[in-house]
Amino acid sequence: MARIPPQRVAQLKQKIASVKQHIGKLGKIEERLLQTPDQQISLTDPDARSMATSGRGTGIVGYNVQAAVDTKHHMIVAHEVINVGHDRTSLATMAKSAQEATGREKMTVLADRGYFNGVEIRQCAQQGMRPLVPKPLTSNSKADGRFDKRDFVYIAKRNEYRCPAGERAIWRMTTVEKGLTLHRYWPSACPRCPIKTQCTPSDYRRITRWEHEQVLETMQRRLDRTPRAARLRRQTAEHPFGTLKAWMGSTHFLTKTLPKVRTEMSLHVLAYNLKRALNIFGTQKLIAFMTA
Repeated sequence: MARIPPQRVAQLKQKIASVKQHIGKLGKIEERLLQTPDQQISLTDPDARSMATSGRGTGIVGYNVQAAVDTKHHMIVAHEVINVGHDRTSLATMAKSAQEATGREKMTVLADRGYFNGVEIRQCAQQGMRPLVPKPLTSNSKADGRFDKRDFVYIAKRNEYRCPAGERAIWRMTTVEKGLTLHRYWPSACPRCPIKTQCTPSDYRRITRWEHEQVLETMQRRLDRTPRAARLRRQTAEHPFGTLKAWMGSTHFLTKTLPKVRTEMSLHVLAYNLKRALNIFGTQKLIAFMTA
């Protein structure tokens, strides 16, 4: 049996000790991680969090910048920096900030699918705004060639749906999930329906209706009458974001922690709005406005 040189034994012991030390550090990080409410820790910036990206299972650690932009001049009328990795809970807050900044009680709010949230949309409507937010395509029914929920017609006076086969989907039960009151409907005729394969692979086609679903239905009708809404939103909101990202470069934020990043973003927005105002009004007119 070959003998291992003493130098090699010493190297192996050193590597084992190093691995054990690293495992100990990771164990301490795991303890901290389990104590955080969102199960996230950034070792370079304690406030930074994983942001959702277009790739499945991917993300980038940083901050989420929210901005409300006017459609006429592309001025940023309100902005905020948050460390939540999605936009679903930001619609009402940003819309209210824009409402206060512009002094307009009635306004139309355009947002992309990432902002779709029934509670947030209802809050906007209650504040006198007209939200236009397309619904995310989360159901596989349409993609699989089956009937979508919008193919079922709700009849308010009878509190029931009429399915594509003309059958009645009546109310069956009410549940509360994540704080939302949801009503469930399904027809009794599903097992003997001649077009069942076009509807559902389950025994019955069940339909869920939020207690304030009429708010979303009213908004969808407005969207159907406004085919240019998505294009107008892109032309408006993406303009300042594209400009700011070009100014900021690949590193984007240079500071760390949420208060400092918010200050840095405010300076970027101030510079952007000043430059837009110069382009719109000219130097002399802008100075006259500022000194009036």
